[in-house]
Amino acid sequence: MTEVNLTIIPRKPFLGYIKRKKRWSCIVAHRRAGKTVACVMDLVIRAIGATKKEPRYAYIAPTYGQAKDVAWAYLKEYTQNIPGMKVSESELSVVFPHNGARIRLYGAENYDRLRGLYLDGAVIDEAGDQDPRAFPEVIRPALSDRGGWCSFIGTPKGRNAFHEIYKRAMESDDWFAGKMTASQTGLIAQSELDDARRMMTPEQYEQEYECSFEAAVIGAYYGKDMAQAENDGRITKISHDRNADVFCSWDLGIGDSMALWFGQAVGKEIHWLEYYENSGFGLDHYVDYIKARPFAVHNHFLPHDAKARELQTGKDRITFLRGRGLTCEIVPQHSVDDGINAVRMGFPQMWFNSDGENMARGLDCLRMYRAEYDDKRGVLKTRPSHGWESHGADSFRYGVMGLAINPPVKPRKRYVGPSVL
Repeated sequence: MTEVNLTIIPRKPFLGYIKRKKRWSCIVAHRRAGKTVACVMDLVIRAIGATKKEPRYAYIAPTYGQAKDVAWAYLKEYTQNIPGMKVSESELSVVFPHNGARIRLYGAENYDRLRGLYLDGAVIDEAGDQDPRAFPEVIRPALSDRGGWCSFIGTPKGRNAFHEIYKRAMESDDWFAGKMTASQTGLIAQSELDDARRMMTPEQYEQEYECSFEAAVIGAYYGKDMAQAENDGRITKISHDRNADVFCSWDLGIGDSMALWFGQAVGKEIHWLEYYENSGFGLDHYVDYIKARPFAVHNHFLPHDAKARELQTGKDRITFLRGRGLTCEIVPQHSVDDGINAVRMGFPQMWFNSDGENMARGLDCLRMYRAEYDDKRGVLKTRPSHGWESHGADSFRYGVMGLAINPPVKPRKRYVGPSVL
């Protein structure tokens, strides 16, 4: 037996996390607290002590590039003194010689790569930036047969899915939960915090250093509008109005997520009833979904690329949809900025059905839709970030622009049956 010094010395605020016995964990920590370092240390410690056959562990960052930039150097550093370690630069993985345990880095932008794998443990870093579907659809099933554990770590990005996880962790005895603010940990000098406060907006400082979920997401286009809608009580249970037409707005993806918003223009208000998003299906799937709704959909707003032809059918998509009996209109091409401004202008008249199908996902898309951030220059770019949230936000914008260009005419009295909502 060879004794090896791994030089793993966690910062004091993370000792409780390292020693935890709980299966599930959620750590909310300020910038530069060392949360990524602590989680990589934890992965190494648990991999060394694993006794099951061929243990597998995953570190998952929002993107593969981030995983490599943020965690790869730490993983190699904390395992470099172990004789016989196998290190793969191409896979961003290490394998321990004594038990075959493997730790591998992944990016959540392609979380489907994890489908079919088993995991003994996983760390989801900057969970607020990741697609909320990754854990329930892929990562959680991968942990099942091994009874694996999972840690969610990050800095707040508004009241999104990560906020819900933190709330659940704080309320459950089955979770280890912790919140580390800069004013509590003492990890950053007060002079540095004072300087940061002078150079940042109050919202930025509260989010990044004091772990505030209430501060608007930096660069979020609709952050204040969503907060105002919540304060006004406009995110609540609303019913389908039998005297107003239902429209559906589309964001059409090819080999990507496709997003649909269902809404009604009721007087001067827009009532958003439901949201739906999926990927990997042809147009028939979405038509069938629409026809299965508990209300008739009278009009469909499509982006200009609906005129593109699909190789499978040889038809452009608007022709295909019309052939399936849908009444479709193309939203004239417009700049994204003009569309975003139109959404902002209309937000005070918008209501959201909190009981609507998949509405939580749709609302998360709107909360997280934000300008791309230039890490090198430390400034926001003039274009939106193309993350998981952009599909729902684009579809939402097409709906608003479609209504602006072609407002619905209030139908004459007609019998359409009882409301089903």
